[in-house]
Amino acid sequence: MCDEEIRCIGCGSILQDKDSKLSGYMPHSAFNKMIQEPDTSVYCQRCFRLRHYNEITPVNENNDDFLRLLNSLGNKKALIVNVVDLFDFNNSLIASLDRFIGDNEFILVGNKVDLFPKNSKESKIKDWMRQEANRNGLFPKKIFLLSAIKKRNIDELINYLATKGKNEDIYFVGTTNVGKSTLINAIIETRSEYKNLITTSKFPGTTLDSIKIPLNEGHYLVDTPGILSKKQMASRLTGSDLELVAPKKQLKPATYQLLPGQTIFLAGLGRIDFIKGPASGFTIYVARDLYLHRTKTINADEFYLKHKSDLLNPPCDSDDLGALKGQLYSTSEKSDILFGGVGFITVPSGVVIKAYTPEGIGLGIRRALI
Repeated sequence: MCDEEIRCIGCGSILQDKDSKLSGYMPHSAFNKMIQEPDTSVYCQRCFRLRHYNEITPVNENNDDFLRLLNSLGNKKALIVNVVDLFDFNNSLIASLDRFIGDNEFILVGNKVDLFPKNSKESKIKDWMRQEANRNGLFPKKIFLLSAIKKRNIDELINYLATKGKNEDIYFVGTTNVGKSTLINAIIETRSEYKNLITTSKFPGTTLDSIKIPLNEGHYLVDTPGILSKKQMASRLTGSDLELVAPKKQLKPATYQLLPGQTIFLAGLGRIDFIKGPASGFTIYVARDLYLHRTKTINADEFYLKHKSDLLNPPCDSDDLGALKGQLYSTSEKSDILFGGVGFITVPSGVVIKAYTPEGIGLGIRRALI
């Protein structure tokens, strides 16, 4: 038996061979081999299956464990890096972050900027991020826009962290599925020979415990588990549906000329009704494979009930989603109607629309960014 805790390099869990339903599980034979032949690159069974077969194994974890880790940040001297998903900003921002971090400085990192169309202005995106953060009582020291997968703009962040890492630990925090571990892997790859050290996937909750990566001067870069949020669409969809919903390439806008009394479905995950205003172009920014359907509003409810989970798929029947709930919006300027985790629709000034998502998840409005 090993008295020293050994952690999975992929998810941070303490490795064990006693209970396959708990995090850090390894088969007994593999666990014994690890004890006899220590290896710095040991993965638990869950991470091994995820990395090699893209197969997720559920474990008994909950937000209480994650929140306890976050609560400890206020007692440390550290820089806090809150990574957010630019396509689900309001639901991936940790609005209560100031409760956890005490007097520590924090920065905001918006991931997946590569998915925005080429004519997007990063300055406008940063301004919007700062306004939303301030509205939630958060005042980041700096804001960065980047793509963890493409490594776009990553050097700017690395240079900033290199200076901070000389004097304090650096903690990466965020909700699930924002690309936090992917970003840390990108940082590691840029500064060392290691690749894909931390386990990442499209499945929420891949990182199960803190993963500490040594920096210079005795400090650490720490990847913390993502907070599971039921306000995020990603936490309710199956892996196969996430493949369809999550954009992988730069968004290609699709413009529909609509009259009042017309509706567009974003598969079964969103709906927008044009209620009042002149004939207008509605420009949709979603994943290229997501099914879009236009119909008359008077027929929309019946169409949805008839075709949910077949033509209007995703979601599939096994997804943890409720009924569509709507929110009325009246625009006084060109605006983006937000469907958190799915995309957004740009509508003109002077229109009245009603937007729907399952249980109203992720709905919002902002001044148009494009």
